[in-house]
Amino acid sequence: MRWIHSPTISTIHGFSRRFGGVSPKPFDSLNLGGIDDLPENIAENRKRALLELQIDFEHVSYLDQIHSNIVCQASAGKQTGDALVTNKKNICLAVGAADCYPILFHDSKNNVIGAAHCGWKGTLARIVTNTINEMVLLGAETSQIKVAIGQGISAKNYEVSADIIDLFKQAGFPNFCWQKQQLDLLQANTFVALENGILKEHIWSMNRCTTEPDFFSYRRDHCKTGRMWAVIMMV
Repeated sequence: MRWIHSPTISTIHGFSRRFGGVSPKPFDSLNLGGIDDLPENIAENRKRALLELQIDFEHVSYLDQIHSNIVCQASAGKQTGDALVTNKKNICLAVGAADCYPILFHDSKNNVIGAAHCGWKGTLARIVTNTINEMVLLGAETSQIKVAIGQGISAKNYEVSADIIDLFKQAGFPNFCWQKQQLDLLQANTFVALENGILKEHIWSMNRCTTEPDFFSYRRDHCKTGRMWAVIMMV
């Protein structure tokens, strides 16, 4: 299987693994993004991966990600930002990652979905807050939103500078989001979801690190690696 699924999301979705594509090393094999692999490889990989979920690429809204807290109203094709939301059916939201955390959102009662790419900059700028707020503007209720946090780099493998830790302190993040200079983006994004009214029982985390062999990791692979996608769509 090319995709890992969350038990809390009740619509078409998935977090991709690195296997089942056509790309050669170091992008082997299901590379779904980036600029170093051949475009025809990426296109074929996307076709194969999406076919498994019965999604046509023409229906995909994806991003030129810039490590911001910008949330876009989804439309088919590429936009610039780091999160997508929609209340429309048959639009697939896709965010890419290779250490940053992909997060999917679903309000099944009000038919609103979201997807966010959460690196340290987006996490610090509370992109999860912005995504939830944009979903609410489309009719979602925070008490109804289910959140699925995919694979990302674990705290033990993510040492950052003291300056970055200071930024998180100044932004009001609690101290359980780091140990010395090991930054825990999973805990930080979970905290932001909770402070925005998402119910604890509505948050699912894969709890897997991108340095595992199943995944691409920008840090582990010294910047030369593929990209995974997290996708969600209502039909």
